[in-house]
Amino acid sequence: MLDKETFHPLNYIKKEEYSGSMDGMRYMLKKVQSGGEDVIRVTIWPEPLNMLRTPEHMRESIEVPLSAEGVEQAADWLNEQYESRREYWLEKKNRPWTEIAY
Repeated sequence: MLDKETFHPLNYIKKEEYSGSMDGMRYMLKKVQSGGEDVIRVTIWPEPLNMLRTPEHMRESIEVPLSAEGVEQAADWLNEQYESRREYWLEKKNRPWTEIAY
């Protein structure tokens, strides 16, 4: 679980992609343009592959404002996704890449 008190990657996201993982669930926060505004796209996918090697149907994304409040919304969504599908993520944890069904 992400601790919102210590999860403050906003200044980093303004310049670079920010990625991490939680027990089988990988995630990336990235600044993108949407509707003429800068926003944070938050994407999750199962281990073991990186995002680009993971089939698109296995990835989920949301967009939140590029602000401290948006980072808090991202943390809430990531925690919710992890908790609501904990068994799924744990099943994917440490799975060999050769076992991935596309």
